[in-house]
Order: sequence, then structure tokens, then C-alpha cells
Amino acid sequence: MTKPLPTLALVFAFALASTALVRTQDKPAPAASRAAMQATPLKIQVVISRYQGEKKISSLPYSMSVTGGGGRLDPTAGASFVGRANLRMGAKVPIAATTFGPNANDGKTVSSFQYQDVGTNIDCQVWAMDDGRFRVEIAIDDSSIYPDDKDMPGIVKGNPSFRSFRGSDSMLLKDGATAQFTTATDKVSGETVRVDVTLTVVK
Repeated sequence: MTKPLPTLALVFAFALASTALVRTQDKPAPAASRAAMQATPLKIQVVISRYQGEKKISSLPYSMSVTGGGGRLDPTAGASFVGRANLRMGAKVPIAATTFGPNANDGKTVSSFQYQDVGTNIDCQVWAMDDGRFRVEIAIDDSSIYPDDKDMPGIVKGNPSFRSFRGSDSMLLKDGATAQFTTATDKVSGETVRVDVTLTVVK
């Protein structure tokens, strides 16, 4: 028995609609996923630790909050901009400079001071990736004074000597992950500086 033409047309249309619906459901929506990640508040923790051999002698944590909404795209990397955070923490250290008076033979001197900035500067940018991870771009500038109670080559006691550390890199992190940003050894003190970065999605 042959089906009427209207019935066949209805069956064919229903089959096409079902196929289109399945394809639509199977197709990923990375743009929508990145949009949701853009609005997700994040916490970035940077820990700068110093080691003498295997012994940890200091550990300084710094935390920054990043809240999205930028919307800027990086199509070559499949990423969208979430946000940025900047941290500035430090002090100015006085350095005495001795100058002689108009008549250098009278032994009179005048002391003046110059100021040197020491502290930690951290700049951070976060991008949301298609696969659910975040690309974290970090630049660190850290400076401090060498301890005056240690005998180290080139260090004159009573006069401040400064050490500095600078680094910039990017890494891919998922929620709750920690990665080592960099590690470096101070030529003067022999101390090793290690920087670890942790990303956490704020619930």
C-alpha cells in the first residue's frame, strides 16, 4: 500500500529537523564557554621563595584578584581576555653620600642622602582558553638588600648592597593548579630563588 504524498513529505521534514537538532547539540560552543569564563573571578597567588641549598630561608606570598569582562580576543591562540592585576609593594632606602665642603683641606664634610627603591612589582594578565584552562602572563621585578651580617664577596659591611630579580613568562593553568614560574641562583649569595604561581576560581 502506497503512503499518500503529504505523509511522506511530513516524515521527510521531521527527519531533516531531527538531524539538524542533533548536529546543533553536538557542536561545541567555545565562544559561549569563554564568555562565561571571562566573567569568572579568579585569585592569582605568587610565592617567591629563597633557598640555601635545600633549606628554605624565606617565603613571601602575594595574592591578586582578577575579575573578567574585557572581551578582547586573541584569535591566533583561541583565547579571550579575562582581566589584569598589578601589585606594587616596597620602600625607599636611604643611601648616605659624603661630599666635602668648599675647602677640602679643612676636613669638613657634608652628608647627603639618595634613595633607592626596593620591593616587589608584579604585573599579571589572564586569558581564557577554549579548553577550559587559563593563560596567565606574569612579569615580576623584585629587589631587596643583602643581609649585612654575612661575609660575601664584593659586599662591604656598613654599606647597603642591593640584589634584584626580574622575570616574565606565560603559563597555562586550570582551576587549583600550581606551576613553577621560574628558578634562578644568585651569583653572590648562592641562594636559589623559586617562584610558584597558583590559580584559583573563586566560587
